[in-house]
Amino acid sequence: MAGRSYTTEAVVLRSFRLGEADRVLHLYTLDRGRVGAVAKGVRKTKSRFGARLEPLSHVELLLHQGSGELQTVTGVELMQSHRASREEPFRLNVGLVAAEAMLRLFPEQEANERAFRALARFLELLDELEPGLGRPQADPLVLSFQLKLLWLAGYLPHVTSCAECGAETGLAGYSPRAGGAVCGNCANGALPLSREGLLGIEGLLRRPLAEAHDAGVTTRGAREALGVIAGSYEYHGGFRLRTLAS
Repeated sequence: MAGRSYTTEAVVLRSFRLGEADRVLHLYTLDRGRVGAVAKGVRKTKSRFGARLEPLSHVELLLHQGSGELQTVTGVELMQSHRASREEPFRLNVGLVAAEAMLRLFPEQEANERAFRALARFLELLDELEPGLGRPQADPLVLSFQLKLLWLAGYLPHVTSCAECGAETGLAGYSPRAGGAVCGNCANGALPLSREGLLGIEGLLRRPLAEAHDAGVTTRGAREALGVIAGSYEYHGGFRLRTLAS
């Protein structure tokens, strides 16, 4: 078979059917960033790959790169299945938001080890996440993860002073265009952002993922942080996450 093969760690972000027995996988890899691959025969009962390539699985893959756009999975070693996250609805919905954020913020075949390690750590924590009573999309863990991804992608929200005039008091909104919080005088057309929202975003950015639930984010703060994240996606990337609308 023409082309060449290589081994890399990867997380399965999404998969969908191709024909009667194959699946197309959207992967985020340690060595090459975003990669599309086909797993042939994976839906057959006797497939040796099938159970190892579920969404959110952390695997070591042997991939073959031919002349086409999709690479081919020729070997799989399961590193962490994250089955606990897939089989609990709240955790699964949290995980799917994170997976879509990775797909949209890092769409290129370009290695980003920090983004990959953040994703792997997020999935480890997700397995232990206690299901909450609110919307999965507003859980502090996934809010923290998305804010850190925005930072790694170069879109870190600035919330310590007005992004328009520099004022350090009277912050009242968030402007995706300005890339940060804005004061009352500069808040025309901005997203509402209360002190609870500001403190929530600051706390989530300052703390590691493992401490996201210790950041003291209130229900209102989580809702406003989610608005800042969604607004940043739309302004800087031109997209909306379908998983945030559910």
